[in-house]
Amino acid sequence: MENNWDLKSLTDEFIGHYGGSKESISVFFAPGRVNLIGEHTDYNGGYVFPCSLHFGTYLLLRKIHYSTITFKSKNAPMTAQVCSAKPITPVGNTWINYPLGVMNEFQKRGFNISGYNLLFAGNIPNSAGLSSSASIEMVTALALNTLEKYGLNTIELVRLCQRAENEFVGMKCGIMDQFAVGMGKKEHAIFLNCFTLEYDLVPVKLGDFSLIITNTNKQRRLADSKYNERRAQCERAVSDLQPYKEIRNLSELSPYDLQQASHLIGSSTVRKRVKHVVTENQRVLSAVDVLRKNDLVQFGRLMFESHQSLKEDYEVSCFELDTLVEEAAKIPGVAGCRMTGAGFGGCTVSLVKTGLADRFISTVGEIYKIKTGLDATFFKAEIGNGARQIRIGPRSN
Repeated sequence: MENNWDLKSLTDEFIGHYGGSKESISVFFAPGRVNLIGEHTDYNGGYVFPCSLHFGTYLLLRKIHYSTITFKSKNAPMTAQVCSAKPITPVGNTWINYPLGVMNEFQKRGFNISGYNLLFAGNIPNSAGLSSSASIEMVTALALNTLEKYGLNTIELVRLCQRAENEFVGMKCGIMDQFAVGMGKKEHAIFLNCFTLEYDLVPVKLGDFSLIITNTNKQRRLADSKYNERRAQCERAVSDLQPYKEIRNLSELSPYDLQQASHLIGSSTVRKRVKHVVTENQRVLSAVDVLRKNDLVQFGRLMFESHQSLKEDYEVSCFELDTLVEEAAKIPGVAGCRMTGAGFGGCTVSLVKTGLADRFISTVGEIYKIKTGLDATFFKAEIGNGARQIRIGPRSN
């Protein structure tokens, strides 16, 4: 992974920007996430199965005595200053809107925000579908909640961050990303019902397998607009299905319901979207069951089936993602592979025999380069803990 920041260098950079002493600096961290299976089901009230990663976003910050919040990042040249005593408004179409959206949500709850110097540093690949935005949101929410002593619990912060992205940023995401970033546990995946927020932490015992994430490094120009389009199609289907069953979301449909009522959905394209949601929910239930039995081979088969559904029924894959999955399937020792995230680029996640990981990387990387002209990036995913405090500066207590 690139951009593996160490806290000493980040602290030195913070002081280089803002001055002062390191003792007054607080540090928080929020990871990225990868979804093992259960894609585009979260905003449909369905099941997902994500886990937190060992890399993510650091936030170094210092409370100051005047009402100015200054934003800086190791990952982007854009900086900004806002007045914490005034209503929060967006700053163009920039990364700064993710932490600003969180601050706006705190303001809407009636909480006052002090002035701060902020430095963000992330090692989540940009536009990879590994939840860099949720990571920024959650690290901001946790830091302010802790230092300002707002007293919200983690699930309240998760909901707050989702609203920030939905309403302030304008991305109509479900709750999976923020939940996985906030609630993850090392060596566990989260079996989450996105409608009720009931969840279970399921141990992930990989044995002689490894999780390998492969970044297509394709620019995801369509991801946001197509994501919102898919969400609108699902909402349309819920409306179409009301004469058959009063449902609030597509995940209240069983496979039998889909068989009986699909004729009510006016568009053949929308019918395909519903088919994916219903079958993907069933795949998540099956995947959790086989993982509890430590049947990683069957878990891998379900990953391949998930990708096929995302490709054919939900139509959020692309040539680059399909190439990675198709080439992975040809290699002995690869149990499963699928796209993860919103689609139209981003990453795949693969379940690969650890001893064959180097062969997997070299073979898939070489063929991918020939077929797409792009260099894929590979890295082994370790399942880590969720958002957390690393250090509190004594002057912030």
